[in-house]
Amino acid sequence: MGKVHVFNAGPCLLPQQVIDNAAEALKDFKGTGVSVLSISHRTKEWEATMEECRSLWKELLNIPDTHEVLFLGGGASMEFLYVAMNYLEKKAAYLETGVWAKKALKEAKGLGEAYAIASSADRNYSYIPKGFEIPTDIDYLHITTNNTIYGTEIREDIDCPVPLIADMSSDIMSRPVDVSKYALIYGGAQKNVGPAGVAFAIVNKESLGKVSRYIPTMLDYRTHIDKLSMFNTPPVFPIYVMNETLKWLKGMGGVEAIHKIDVKKAELLYSEIDRNPLFVGTAAVEDRSIMNVCFVMAPGYEALQDEFLAFSKTRNIVGIKGHRSVGGFRASIYNACTVEDVQALVDCMQEFENLKK
Repeated sequence: MGKVHVFNAGPCLLPQQVIDNAAEALKDFKGTGVSVLSISHRTKEWEATMEECRSLWKELLNIPDTHEVLFLGGGASMEFLYVAMNYLEKKAAYLETGVWAKKALKEAKGLGEAYAIASSADRNYSYIPKGFEIPTDIDYLHITTNNTIYGTEIREDIDCPVPLIADMSSDIMSRPVDVSKYALIYGGAQKNVGPAGVAFAIVNKESLGKVSRYIPTMLDYRTHIDKLSMFNTPPVFPIYVMNETLKWLKGMGGVEAIHKIDVKKAELLYSEIDRNPLFVGTAAVEDRSIMNVCFVMAPGYEALQDEFLAFSKTRNIVGIKGHRSVGGFRASIYNACTVEDVQALVDCMQEFENLKK
């Protein structure tokens, strides 16, 4: 059937070499004769893998010694609660740029005073709010850097007078980040750095211990820092695949190199959306994501949506149906997605256009 071009929003497309290495590890982990699914997390072979993964994170993002890297269960949705538990003392502000930002805010409201400092809900989250002032009497400002459902992205490390916390689930490792500007960066792995089943947290150690409430042991970042992410049994296989993914990324030239490729892919697809009379982008041009490209049928062509989806499947295009809350199309072009994959989608859009002329 030929190559399948995968644009799923998550779990993401993984590099083929990562999948091949994982398949081998399922049979024999590092020559132990034991599957990675059965290896004890207390063996020296596994501890070396955890340390390698942690070191790759620090190397690829130039993470300073002030910060520690954690591997946790529960996904980014659990991190919403971690954030409020560990940082919310009096009140916190959230930039509401989509469903996930709104859900993060909801968890904070359950523990204290939290509010949206600005929101783009008035235009269905199709842009990133700008020009808002950040008060200095809040415990932290929370942002969601990339909004997978709506295709908007904050592609700069903002200057913030209070601790800055960012959910980077879907754009981590796609661009260089000044980690020193953040008290916490967190996210689920399944968008860009591995499979579903593990979340990451990059924590400024000095930012912790500022709240007076009791923090349940499992929800205290300090617990996991002290135990090197092995307070309880870690999600071994997802961490293994994450480590292989980061090794692949390093081999590609690292974050700066992959960022150039990601920009090239995004420009290729957005150019076709803007050129093709059948399609129109949904995100404000200045806020377009380079990870999740969202578009719909142009006015007058709405009835062709299902037909184009069916047509794309005949061209081995998988995963471009838009989120159920917004409809249309969404092509997630994470790191492992290639220029050739994006070109195949562009060719498909042009072929469909020619059929409808």
